[in-house]
Amino acid sequence: MSSLGLLRRPRRNRKTKAIRDLVAETCLLPQDFICPFFIKEGKNLKEEIPTLPQVYRWSLDLLLKEIERLCLLGLRAVILFPVIPDHLKDAYGSYSSNPKNILCRGIFEIKKAFPHLCVISDIALDPYTTHGHDGILDLDTGEVLNDESVRIFGNIATLHAEMGVDIVAPSDMMDGRVSYIRSMLDQSGWRQVLILSYSVKYASSLYSPFRDALGSHVQLGDKCNYQMNPTNVLEALLECSLDEQEGADILMIKPAGFYLDVLHRVRQNTTLPLAAYQVSGEYSMIAAASTLGGGDKEAILYESLIAIKRSGADMVISYGTPRILEMLSQ
Repeated sequence: MSSLGLLRRPRRNRKTKAIRDLVAETCLLPQDFICPFFIKEGKNLKEEIPTLPQVYRWSLDLLLKEIERLCLLGLRAVILFPVIPDHLKDAYGSYSSNPKNILCRGIFEIKKAFPHLCVISDIALDPYTTHGHDGILDLDTGEVLNDESVRIFGNIATLHAEMGVDIVAPSDMMDGRVSYIRSMLDQSGWRQVLILSYSVKYASSLYSPFRDALGSHVQLGDKCNYQMNPTNVLEALLECSLDEQEGADILMIKPAGFYLDVLHRVRQNTTLPLAAYQVSGEYSMIAAASTLGGGDKEAILYESLIAIKRSGADMVISYGTPRILEMLSQ
């Protein structure tokens, strides 16, 4: 049979896996990933979260062992979220400023055990408040008070810096918090502590498993008056521009998978490093699809993370990080 006389045959670049890997435009590397961990009081605890399959609440002793295992697979960074007992919560999130709380102790012990590891801490009040909001709530009006909350975040960030954290990550979406935290850190002598700002955090329906993990479901109202409207993208560019001007070192888009267009637009409008958060609901859907026969979990997870990185992310927070690190090491 005679040839079609084609000069260009793109299929040649897909001939073998070795060739496909050689010409791949996007790849996943261990250093691309930040592993999220839920840390709680106690010893010898590893509690699976029902709505987040194969994701756990850890006591510090077992968490140190898990981090050691993952470091051998190339893990470079972790982000910590505290699980706070109800009896230590109040309307003001006061326990967030206690240097003996589990997050502060976790930062200190992890940095002591793994000085090379990048440790990131969550800066928000929802794990510590009885009402589940990210800031101080006016109980009469139901309004989350912006400036009062921001002042507390500055204090928390400074406390975490004292414990040895590398990066603070304000996830609250209050106005002006990046500049205030930067000012507080600098004035306290922590000029080298980075700020990873949750610059674009949508009021998404995909956070429920995360709130299950922390026990931080909102008891009064919702978060729509401070988290972003899912219909908006120009507002995302504004938020990123403001955070960049205020001194953020890294910008974050959350959720990632449902907002790849936003991630791409932000990538085109900033030279700062970009993080993207594959949130709990996205991860749970991948796990559920596999359970229901909708595909191979590992293949779907890998493809979803490729999409996030291809859209412009420099780093990804994913609950699938442990499995991805295992896959990349094979």
